[in-house]
Amino acid sequence: MTNRKRILVTGGAGFIGTHLCERLLSLGHEVLCVDNFYSGTRANVLHLLGNRNFELMRHDVTFPLYVEVDLIYNLACPASPVHYQYDPVQTTKTSVHGAINMLGLAKRRNARILQASTSEVYGDPNVHPQHEDYWGNVNPIGPRACYDEGKRCAETLFFDYRRRHEMSVRVARIFNTYGPYMRQDDGRVVSNFIVQALKGEPITVYGDGSQTRSFCYVSDLVDGLMALIAHDDDRVGPVNLGNPAEITVGELAERVLAMTGSRSKIEFRPIPVDDPHRRQPDISRAKKALNWAPTVGLEQGLAKTIEYFRGALSL
Repeated sequence: MTNRKRILVTGGAGFIGTHLCERLLSLGHEVLCVDNFYSGTRANVLHLLGNRNFELMRHDVTFPLYVEVDLIYNLACPASPVHYQYDPVQTTKTSVHGAINMLGLAKRRNARILQASTSEVYGDPNVHPQHEDYWGNVNPIGPRACYDEGKRCAETLFFDYRRRHEMSVRVARIFNTYGPYMRQDDGRVVSNFIVQALKGEPITVYGDGSQTRSFCYVSDLVDGLMALIAHDDDRVGPVNLGNPAEITVGELAERVLAMTGSRSKIEFRPIPVDDPHRRQPDISRAKKALNWAPTVGLEQGLAKTIEYFRGALSL
């Protein structure tokens, strides 16, 4: 490749990070995958270790990193409530200290850097669908704040570094994403429902099931991340990346039951504190600036994800 680059992916052994590493390697790039294996796993990337263009490094981004790279995708941070609420102080450190350290590396290397932010910066939104100019409705002292506010602070740092140091930064606000390499125990709704259905366990729906989500298949998200980091206008962003097709959690549970052929029963439980009632991205900016929109429908994506979990559970 004439445009071959050495690319750092922090959180590269996580769910999204693994797919991103695979895609970058398939294009002939050299990939340095950095992970502390808190929520990511070595098992996700074992199949990549034989690739001479792939390097795996155990490292925590809350500490500085001194490597020679051309591009940086900063994905490091636990993204499911089960994991980010387990050690909320460390979650905040990962978002904030991690952003500072990766921005410092990008500044030293004069490298373009992408921050994986989240739809959680919108909190429990009063605006629907959510567009990038909406400032959000976040509880700064609630149990989810370690993730929500940590990511908001990381965005602040990215744009301050751009203004102060004229750096080339990109910020992606990632909405609910699903697909292979999700952990069975990550507590996210798609993996929860599929694993419970395949095991014949009760499907746990928090609340009455009327809250909505919009689910993006991981290959579409990777397309969006790569389109965003390749975009040459430094004024673009933040950019929502997600699938605007909205569905209630109750409808998702019924869909998973039908597709798995499971006889599991739906079990309703109290809704968690500050859990958003509606979530749907406005992706007008991504369509216009990146010429990006998701192409994988929910039925197709769920079929692939169910197949993955059948294999992972040896069913």
